[in-house]
Amino acid sequence: MPRRNSSVVGREFGIGVRHAIEQTKMTHREIARMLDWDESKLSDLVRGKGGVSESEVLQLLAFCRVPPAEVRRLLALFRETRETGYLQIPADGVPDLVRSLVEQERLANVITVWSMNLIPGRLQTVDYMRAVVEGSARSKSVDYEEVIAAKIKRRELFHWSREFVFYIHEQALRLPVGSPDVMKDQLIHLLAMAQRSYVAVRIVPISIGAHAGLGGSFMHLGYEKFEPVVYLEGENSSLFLEDKGSLATYAEVLRLLDRQALDAEQSKELINSILI
Repeated sequence: MPRRNSSVVGREFGIGVRHAIEQTKMTHREIARMLDWDESKLSDLVRGKGGVSESEVLQLLAFCRVPPAEVRRLLALFRETRETGYLQIPADGVPDLVRSLVEQERLANVITVWSMNLIPGRLQTVDYMRAVVEGSARSKSVDYEEVIAAKIKRRELFHWSREFVFYIHEQALRLPVGSPDVMKDQLIHLLAMAQRSYVAVRIVPISIGAHAGLGGSFMHLGYEKFEPVVYLEGENSSLFLEDKGSLATYAEVLRLLDRQALDAEQSKELINSILI
């Protein structure tokens, strides 16, 4: 199937439009007819492909009776849809970053993660998550229980129809996060997840020294219908990279990590050796 011309910010905009349409309890066909639009035009808009003017976006949002604050947010997204990256610094804090990531992950069929210091979020136990929060810089404006709940929700995306590859540095396995019991449970959970046929856990051993992932942790999202995306996460911001240069650079990092990491069975043996 050919890839659609759609960006992350375009898809984020499309999700907002879809929610606005759902509030009307009307079908796309009914709305298109009442606006005198071709139905495919509305369909493309919801899929983040664009093809409309700002005045037409306003016409649709007014028809759907979207609140002013949400209109301003969606217009800001619409104006960014031609960019080749998407920097998000939400006013409401970290939970919004997690929710945005989940929306993009739902569309991906191959998710590849490189984590240098911590067990990847999708593979963390709840106790490990809480220990990470307790040891981190905290913002008074963020409800961290909501952050944890949003991260737990990401587990719903584990499914045999997707492929997951996790490259993890050995130091992430050995870094004490929480009590010894928390770490033990975390490593046992990691081994259990590695048994799933659609989940590959590959450990980059400390013994090799310098490695391809020294630039920092990231996630690579591969799609059937869209171009791939690289996701970077900060303390209170996130960045989706879509330009060809960045994608080529991170693809090379993953290629080298694949060579430097232990294979799946060796990785399980290393995790077991730490548990003993």
